[in-house]
Amino acid sequence: MQLEVGSIVEGKVTGFTSFGAFVDLDGGKKGMVHISEVATEFVKDIKDHLKVGQQVKVKILSIADDGKISLSIRKAVEQPKTQRPKSTQPRRPAANVWQGNKSTDNQPQSFESMMAKFKQVSDEKMSDLKRDSKHGGGYNRRGTNKL
Repeated sequence: MQLEVGSIVEGKVTGFTSFGAFVDLDGGKKGMVHISEVATEFVKDIKDHLKVGQQVKVKILSIADDGKISLSIRKAVEQPKTQRPKSTQPRRPAANVWQGNKSTDNQPQSFESMMAKFKQVSDEKMSDLKRDSKHGGGYNRRGTNKL
């Protein structure tokens, strides 16, 4: 039997390492299942999920040029994602969607005109702050009130 990437085949677990399990496949080929490909949940100890001699279905993830075969048990048994049932109720319009600032004639303003208005207001506020600090209002640099 020819092994192809993406195909699902059966094999027999032959041994473990700290990072995965070795599986004998048809035709005398051997592949490895990385610990992250054993189950959908976190696997701390692979021996909690597999036993030597256990028959497993595996998906062939890759076959390297040097003949190493990467396998996945998780993807071989992974169920297709089911779609949520569509709601029969009509969708509500999105609330608070920004429509842009309106000008005096109730037309949307361009980005440039909005930025110009923002800069003008910002410059006015900055000049008011500078004027107040020159006339002794507010706080000094040490953070205490001037009396």
